[in-house]
Amino acid sequence: MSSSPLLEQLIEALRCLPGVGAKTAQRMAFHLLERDRAGARRLAEKLVAASEHIGNCTRCRTFSETPVCAVCSNVSRDAQTLCIVETPADQIAIEQATGYRGRYFVLLGRLSPMDGLGPQQLGLDLLASRLAEGEVRELVIATNATVEGEATAHLLAQIARQAGVRATRLAHGVPLGGELEYVDRGTLAHAFGSRQTLNDQEIP
Repeated sequence: MSSSPLLEQLIEALRCLPGVGAKTAQRMAFHLLERDRAGARRLAEKLVAASEHIGNCTRCRTFSETPVCAVCSNVSRDAQTLCIVETPADQIAIEQATGYRGRYFVLLGRLSPMDGLGPQQLGLDLLASRLAEGEVRELVIATNATVEGEATAHLLAQIARQAGVRATRLAHGVPLGGELEYVDRGTLAHAFGSRQTLNDQEIP
């Protein structure tokens, strides 16, 4: 144990980060104090600023410094297509990897009763109200391919059906360039079960 209560408190505070245990938190604390105190002060300042000034968009629930985020306020985005993601990180991934030009709704989680995450915590009442406005024509469900993600997708499809909105689901399967022998069993089983019919082609 350290003789410094502040050091112990710093180590304990760092453990709030995902995947950071006692040893990793201790290494982080020692690094900041031994080699980068300026960085520690800068980190503290940015954490305080972010916690005080970053909230959630009132339309899509993603992180935003303004009541309505840049994507929701961008009139050039397709308002008829709404992509549902679990986290702001998923939203960024889609923005960076695809040419999607619609809008988003961020659940900030997925259905998980054991963790206290139900429809209310995911903002599904807000989503239903948004669909009731009649502007959205397609709901792109981009939740993760986990048990909880699939359960969430099923509920989202029901909400879309009740609103008369077309619901689509991201395809999951063998990645481009992947070799079957190296694909995990769950992914391969899902890909095999979701196989599609190819259009007949004339053989030369």
